[in-house]
Amino acid sequence: MTTVDSRRAPAVLRTAGAREAGRWVAAHCRERPWLTTATVLTTVAGAALQVLPVLLLGRIVDAVADGGPRSVLVTVGALTVAAALLGAAATAASAYLIGRLGADLLARLREGAVRAVLAMPSDRVEQVGRGDVLSRVGDDVAVVSKGIRTAVPTVFSAGVLVAIATAGMFGLDWRLGLAGAGALPAYALALRWYLPRSAPLYRRQRLAQADRAQALISALDGIDTVRAYRLEQPFREKVTAASWRVRELGIDVFRLFGRFVGRENRAEFIGLVLIICVGYALLEAGAASLGEVAAAPLLFHRLFTPLGLIMFTFDEAQKSGASLTRLVGVLGEEAGERLVGDPAVAPPGQVPHPVVVRGLTFRYPGGQDPVLRDIDLTIPAGGSLALVGATGAGKSTLAALVAGIGTPQSGSVRIGPADLATLDEAGARALVSILTQETHVFSGPLADDLRLSAPGATDAQLWEALRTVGADSWVRLLPDGLETPVGEGGERLDVTKVAQVALARLVLARSPVVVLDESTAEAGSEGAAELERAVLAACAGRTTLFVAHRLTQAMAADRIAVLDAGRVVEQGTHDELVALGGRYARLWQAWREGGRAGPDGLPQDFRKGC
Repeated sequence: MTTVDSRRAPAVLRTAGAREAGRWVAAHCRERPWLTTATVLTTVAGAALQVLPVLLLGRIVDAVADGGPRSVLVTVGALTVAAALLGAAATAASAYLIGRLGADLLARLREGAVRAVLAMPSDRVEQVGRGDVLSRVGDDVAVVSKGIRTAVPTVFSAGVLVAIATAGMFGLDWRLGLAGAGALPAYALALRWYLPRSAPLYRRQRLAQADRAQALISALDGIDTVRAYRLEQPFREKVTAASWRVRELGIDVFRLFGRFVGRENRAEFIGLVLIICVGYALLEAGAASLGEVAAAPLLFHRLFTPLGLIMFTFDEAQKSGASLTRLVGVLGEEAGERLVGDPAVAPPGQVPHPVVVRGLTFRYPGGQDPVLRDIDLTIPAGGSLALVGATGAGKSTLAALVAGIGTPQSGSVRIGPADLATLDEAGARALVSILTQETHVFSGPLADDLRLSAPGATDAQLWEALRTVGADSWVRLLPDGLETPVGEGGERLDVTKVAQVALARLVLARSPVVVLDESTAEAGSEGAAELERAVLAACAGRTTLFVAHRLTQAMAADRIAVLDAGRVVEQGTHDELVALGGRYARLWQAWREGGRAGPDGLPQDFRKGC
């Protein structure tokens, strides 16, 4: 919607707790038992084979100290080389399997989040704001994807290596193992200090990024309204404040992590000193061999690299964890509290229904003044009505309410025999479809993109919908036709083709009522006429409400309603309104002359989506 109200304070989508996110990951891993088991086994084998050369080095030291035969050196050397080669192979296999398991998890998470968002009641999406929604299915997916590629394999592999190396120290001598374990309290204190501070900080950082995205999106989407009400400075200050908040939290994250690294270094120093002191005492007492005493600090030192990797990727892992909780939270979003569908609702694809709006008044949550006041409109079954007016008049808000997005404070919207206020989301969508200028093409085969509105549609039905909107010719030229990947990583479509794909989805939806909110506003003049013909073809035989951004669109409608400050001030056909000599006539005169109207009528703003 292009209507912007700076007084709205949208809520945010649900965020899961760490335990809930962990249970989701564990449940996913249980669904892939062979892949999960192979991943764990190769990771453990790789870690063990990396520790084995250090233990063999202790055997070499003892053999030399005892004057053993040279054959021992050859045997131990061969075993060291074999362990190194096998360890490299196991580590590579582990990285590949972790990537496979992570990619599978990410695909399921991303698809589940997108499905959850698409299944949400439209008024819930409007309530939380698109910034929060887009930051989750966009930024959070990207963060988790990066974490799965880098942080997760590193942390998991390094953690296993730490466990194997610790067990190796106890295998040399339990007293040396206890000496190394003396560093554990220092590590535990460092983690106990860091984790309670870092997790909330990362969550605040992600929320701040969502707030920044919402501020940017609301300002850019409603730029004409912002300019009309001279709200540029308040929105600029809002975006600036949100950006500074993200910057300050980023600095806090870096500062906190630096302090954590210092505590980890102190723990390493404590453990190494304890092992050297205990080893010297055991060697002097003859309670341990020189090889065991030499291998113990090397094993402990072997922990430095994985522990360092864990520390330096913990930042990314924490970010991934924060994003994971937000995505899992979306999966658990509950449906809206609208009532279950009215049995009087007719199934889609039957005769068109009339639209009757009576006494409609609406204000946004937290707003003082209504955006719409006492609106009365009627669109006969199969007829069309165009909404025109200056920026901020309330056209997009009215279109959204007719589409079942939001609930008015008073009045009603009826589609045929059904009151939209009594329908659930599925019932409303069966009766009315809305298409805005924010059209999207999702990554994947074009056929899958088209079937978003009709999952059971056959290829023949897809081609028929494309032919209806004039898109079948360019689709036949694609490398694989309907199966050609489009969107990110596939065929890039220009704005005209994207709009045609959206209109084809509208045809496939077969709802008896259609709401078009500036759906062709982004097309240039070259594609505008083509898209207007496609719109008329897609809406043929259906009751249609246009938010017109070109007066040529308004002329094509059966009737026109002129909105001003949330009220309908004129209604009639194009000829009737021109003859009336009122607001619409002034808009039409300014349009024909190609000049700029004054505050009464804004043809330039009108073209941009008033």
